Amino acid sequence: MTEKHLSSQFDSELNGVSSRVMELGGMVEAQIHQAVYALAQFDTDAADRVIETEIRVNAMEIEIDRELSSIIARRQPTARDLRLLIAISKTTANLERVGDEANKIARMVKSIIESGNARALPSTDLRIAADLASGLLRKALDAFARLDTAAALTILKEDDLIDKEFDGFVRKLVTYMMEDPRTISASLDLLFLAKAIERIGDHAKNIAEFIIYIVKGADVRHTSMEEIESALL
Repeated sequence: MTEKHLSSQFDSELNGVSSRVMELGGMVEAQIHQAVYALAQFDTDAADRVIETEIRVNAMEIEIDRELSSIIARRQPTARDLRLLIAISKTTANLERVGDEANKIARMVKSIIESGNARALPSTDLRIAADLASGLLRKALDAFARLDTAAALTILKEDDLIDKEFDGFVRKLVTYMMEDPRTISASLDLLFLAKAIERIGDHAKNIAEFIIYIVKGADVRHTSMEEIESALL
């Protein structure tokens, strides 16, 4: 087989596994939307759909990892191609963890409904935060498909906004609990949900960092925004 044919086949395999990652991303996005709907409407059926999808998400993560291992073993890629495969693997793991967070939200919503305290929860702030986190994940997947470092940088900055929203929400919950101890149980439920939503934003941020790693070869995890911007010059 000629070098050209080998290269063409390798490109086809890369495109195939990348498409699988985008398919997984779409599945996880649907989980988030269902989880947010379950929270907004206190809908047990929607929560159950999120939980059922988790099995498919886990199975797809394993399938993608097998494909990646096979490609690496057979093709022995170097430089950017190897960075791409590593980043795909890490992105897949982050998407699976987003599914885990959606699953946590769905299970907590079911628990709240079963406790009979559902209507007492002021969940509007949480729904807004969940929509922000879901939108950030969508942007991260779009940027990953295009390997768009400018979009990745914007995502990193937007995640800081979600973190600030989370911190403000926590302070609000602490105030509620101090003013009225009867709200402690409901407030802790809300805190659990808020943390799951905040982690979804964190995973979107991780995907954005992988994009920079693929394109620039720079590991920008745990670095300042100034250092990240410098790496993109």
